[in-house]
Amino acid sequence: MAYHILICDDEKDIVNALQIYLTHDDYILHTAYNGKEALEIIADKSIDLLLLDIMMPEMDGIQTMVTLRKNYNIPVILLTAKSEDSDKILGLNLGADDYITKPFNPMEVLARVKSQLRRYIQFGGTASAAPSVKTIGNIQINDSEKRVQVDGEPVNLTPTEYAILQFLMQSPNKVFTPKEIYTAIRNEAPYGAEGTIAVHIRHLREKIEINPAEPRYLKAVWGQGYKIEWEK
Repeated sequence: MAYHILICDDEKDIVNALQIYLTHDDYILHTAYNGKEALEIIADKSIDLLLLDIMMPEMDGIQTMVTLRKNYNIPVILLTAKSEDSDKILGLNLGADDYITKPFNPMEVLARVKSQLRRYIQFGGTASAAPSVKTIGNIQINDSEKRVQVDGEPVNLTPTEYAILQFLMQSPNKVFTPKEIYTAIRNEAPYGAEGTIAVHIRHLREKIEINPAEPRYLKAVWGQGYKIEWEK
């Protein structure tokens, strides 16, 4: 199976470098040089992953994320400079799945792309004859259909948010550190990136909790990590 990857950056040298890094028999590469072009390509083609620069003319990465998440759940890896920390966090809050800081390490790019594609394909898997359904309180997750409902209403999660919720719901009331969560959902060591888990947790709360500021289910244990709390 060939995966379609869209590279969006206004710097042609960076686009060319990423094309070289990602030259692979299983990858079909597409390019765009601003967010508007990227959205047009996504609307026209079946894209499996987007590498998205933050600082671009005409439509930047943040504007692109806002528009993209209205209709699409494809994984997004932000391309960021070290000076763009606030924009990086904003992008994660808007639904980005990961980020890579410039200048890129080719092996890191490959590892993160493979990780996101693996989880995206798992997230979009077809239903089996025997659905695997887990219910905790008013939250129901159907892993065969990759579907989440809260109070009977469907909830639109990104692949990363889904993976975190699924992992925590497998072990109710057990506390996991951000490092453990990161490693479990990506099958790789975080190498300092476990801080992104807090951003995804906050975004997930906004979707599954009535009051995200006082969560009923997805709780933080100070100095230790996170858990799905459930009293039968």
